[in-house]
Amino acid sequence: MAAVRISSRSGLPSLLLYLGIGIALGQDGIFDVKFDNAELTQVIGYAALVVILAEGGLGAKWKEVRPVLPAAAVVSTVGVGISVGITAAAAHYLVGLEWRQALIIGAVVSSTDAAAVFSVLRRVPLPSRITGVLEAESGFNDAPVVILVVAFSAVGPVEHWYVLIGEIALELAIGAAIGITVGWLGSLGLRHVALPASGLYPIAVMAIAVMAYAAGAMAHGSGFLAVYLAAMILGNSKLPHWPATRGFADGLGWLAQIGMFVLLGLLVTPHDLVDDFWPAVVVGLVLTVVARPLSVFLSLAPFRLPAREKALMSWAGLRGAVPIILATIPMVSGVEGSTRIFNIVFVLVIVYTLIQGPTLPWVAAKLKIADDQAEADDLGVESAPLERLRGHLLSVDIPAKSRMHGVEVGELRLPPGAAVTLVVREEQSFVPSPTTVLRRGDELLVVATDPVRDQAEARLRAVDGGGKLAGWLGTGNSPVRKAGLADDAPRAGARQQ
Repeated sequence: MAAVRISSRSGLPSLLLYLGIGIALGQDGIFDVKFDNAELTQVIGYAALVVILAEGGLGAKWKEVRPVLPAAAVVSTVGVGISVGITAAAAHYLVGLEWRQALIIGAVVSSTDAAAVFSVLRRVPLPSRITGVLEAESGFNDAPVVILVVAFSAVGPVEHWYVLIGEIALELAIGAAIGITVGWLGSLGLRHVALPASGLYPIAVMAIAVMAYAAGAMAHGSGFLAVYLAAMILGNSKLPHWPATRGFADGLGWLAQIGMFVLLGLLVTPHDLVDDFWPAVVVGLVLTVVARPLSVFLSLAPFRLPAREKALMSWAGLRGAVPIILATIPMVSGVEGSTRIFNIVFVLVIVYTLIQGPTLPWVAAKLKIADDQAEADDLGVESAPLERLRGHLLSVDIPAKSRMHGVEVGELRLPPGAAVTLVVREEQSFVPSPTTVLRRGDELLVVATDPVRDQAEARLRAVDGGGKLAGWLGTGNSPVRKAGLADDAPRAGARQQ
């Protein structure tokens, strides 16, 4: 827990702290634990990555991702290809690696890390357009990169580029189709079936996400893309008991990161890193100041984004544990020089994460890119299904900046079939009248029949953003919420009634 607090305050992704713990426990460390099982590390790393991608997908807001989905898709595919080519050329001509090794390094480090991006960006108040692209990119680009690394690490000659592009496109299409299907079916089932206990909902959601990965992998598609898309659909489906589910996913995500990073720290031998320090710095420098900016600017050229935003996206391409995990693939495959590849990637990730993570807020300030309203509180709406009554009980918390403050209950104009049944204020509860004035900090209990449940929540959120006249004057959402609701609060949740 101390490591979590330090990473939160310093702006560093927790990656570095947990890697440090693993290094301290491992070879050349305090306890000198001998661990060199790259295959086990890869298996555990894949499992941890599935959980991290699921947690990231559950937290992705569709209102923010939808407008930037094409841009994120292009930068995570075309941008990856540009980055691989430039980085591989630098590794070959500047460091002296043979082409297979150079291509593997180029592919490995071209993937931004979901855990690092999620942990840093959610503390930096940036416009939703930028965070949407970066988070979606980090969730999408693992899939094509894994395919490239596996292809470059295979025994025998590397396939022609057009064959690789075809394989990548096919696997991504299969993974996307399976992820969307599993996510939609899972959300449909969870919304219409009341489970015996509220604690089963978080387990069910994570199980569905893992099922999407397994189905995608078995169908020879991209399991990583499948799990991210399935989790994104589940996270935007107004599922019952959402705060509990979100908290459970966060906890699992932290546990996966801790275990994965410590294990990677155990795998490395620190004294072997000395000879590969400067090659890693050179490759990382080309990646950071040449390959990443060119990949962003070229792939996003059709989208007319401001140059300042593209510059920030270039600097925010954080690497983390994913490249290090991918660097174990050539080790397991027996590629010549694979240990040196792992060491270069390891040093590169540590050095440039130390530089990019803490300086991201400073770069955003220098580029004059900030969203002062990004920290606005969300209207906390918790939902529990009342299956036998064919209705829902909504628990609504009115945050400090809500425009619902000062609105009378009757002015909420809830649809027929929905009503405010109880108000809790300063630990006192009472049944409201139509003229009861709502205040900041109030908690409302709203009963809604099944057909109007979504309409009731939509109306509550509209009044939260636009006040009592929301809908009449076209002010359904305030400027604070025009790109989606706030990042830091759960959007829907659950309390079993």
